[in-house]
Amino acid sequence: MSEPAFKAPKVALLLKLLAAVDEGRHNFDGLRRHLDAEHPPGTRTMRRYLAELTAAGFPWYYDREADVYRFEHGYSLRKLELSNDELFGLLALKGIAASLGGNIGASIDGIAKRLTRVAGRSSGKAAQPTVRVQIADPRLDPERDAIFRILQRAQLERQSVRFPYLDKRRHASKRHVDPYGFVVWSGRVYLVAHDRGRGAKRVFALDGISEARIAPQRFTMPSDFDIEAFAARSVSGIMHGGEALHVTVRYSPVVARAATADRVVRERTIEERPDGSVEIVYTVTDAAEFVRWTMKWGGEAEILDPPEVRASAAYLAREILGRYES
Repeated sequence: MSEPAFKAPKVALLLKLLAAVDEGRHNFDGLRRHLDAEHPPGTRTMRRYLAELTAAGFPWYYDREADVYRFEHGYSLRKLELSNDELFGLLALKGIAASLGGNIGASIDGIAKRLTRVAGRSSGKAAQPTVRVQIADPRLDPERDAIFRILQRAQLERQSVRFPYLDKRRHASKRHVDPYGFVVWSGRVYLVAHDRGRGAKRVFALDGISEARIAPQRFTMPSDFDIEAFAARSVSGIMHGGEALHVTVRYSPVVARAATADRVVRERTIEERPDGSVEIVYTVTDAAEFVRWTMKWGGEAEILDPPEVRASAAYLAREILGRYES
């Protein structure tokens, strides 16, 4: 039985699309075939990818006379001589990378240096940055970086991996997993994988993995697995409970705009109230994680519904108060 066609990660397709636009010689169908010659993306999917590049700030346009897609005059990623790792970093900064390759911290540093050099050549002096993008920058030590590269290789080659694992409660175990993808959150890197011993998907913090080695067993990536969809209903992208919950939170006028701008999970509805406050309904899969997240707003946020999640917030608030009172 033949293996189903591999569904490339979205970020990889966006990278290929950027490279194709940079060549400036492809029409719409040419872009589709450039992404996947055997199974080109559909028209709606391609338009969505192009829209994401626009939203991320890449100045492409359609040259009707030549019937090709290209960047605006004078703009080219090739001029920056970015490596693949640095381009992954650039995509992450622009907010369209869901899974990353390489050490993101080193990638961003490299991009910053090259952009400064390019700006210096064009203006005669190095330009001072006018925008600060604040992110949690994972820095992998040599040991973790080596483990990450092993896991990456296994994921790309569809081979399982064995490693000892120490979880957050200091429980040690030995795992045999099929690596599906990676999530970067709050300065840490996490592996999303199918745990062969548990028979289910699990998430492993990279700093809890040691002595990773590629096993002889191979695996087929499930056709319905999507790293973005997996992470969409979790604050961190890594916590997953049972069925989806709809949690309603009211934010005071003081933080209403900030809360509206904070797209913590993909699925949400927003209702503005006459007094300037907002009520936002979030779709989440881990109530405890979400309750902890709402605490960052202090007294400016109140969980209204469902009752069991509101009760969890009240319990946590009492626990915090008790610690400070003692």
